[in-house]
Amino acid sequence: MSDGDLIADLYAGSFRRLVVQLYAVTGDLSEAQEAVQEAFTKALVAPGRFARLDNPEAWLRRVAVNVARSRHRRRRVLDRLLLRIGPPPVVADRSPEHLALLAAMRELPQAQRTALGLHYLVDLPVDEIAATLGVSAGTVKSRLSRGRQALAALLTEPDVTASTSQGRIDARS
Repeated sequence: MSDGDLIADLYAGSFRRLVVQLYAVTGDLSEAQEAVQEAFTKALVAPGRFARLDNPEAWLRRVAVNVARSRHRRRRVLDRLLLRIGPPPVVADRSPEHLALLAAMRELPQAQRTALGLHYLVDLPVDEIAATLGVSAGTVKSRLSRGRQALAALLTEPDVTASTSQGRIDARS
């Protein structure tokens, strides 16, 4: 049996059991699932070494518990920081135009959305965006241009004459 097959068989046979055990530790089902998945991911990094373990499920459990503890500690630090900072700002603009813009932004590819957000919302210059993303300034300019074009297409209202010429009834008639 190959090392990959061993991990696949162990995953099929013990994933649910490990999630239940971690659920008891974390009290959060999705956190338990993520911790167990991360443990299996760590096993896949060195499958040969993992295959030589006497009790691979015990190793997975220990790794998953450690992952859950680390995440819990990081979350506590973040929670304390957020308490000092105060509540997040309220998004005041809930106009239909703003909501349409946010919906259209979600439709864009990640690279374009990131470039547009950093440029227009964070007000960063092209060179700083390029340095932040680790790409050239030309790439940022290209993403901004394509992103603006895509947004324009997504935000353009449908032509009223086209909808009436396609057999729709005009309310004025």
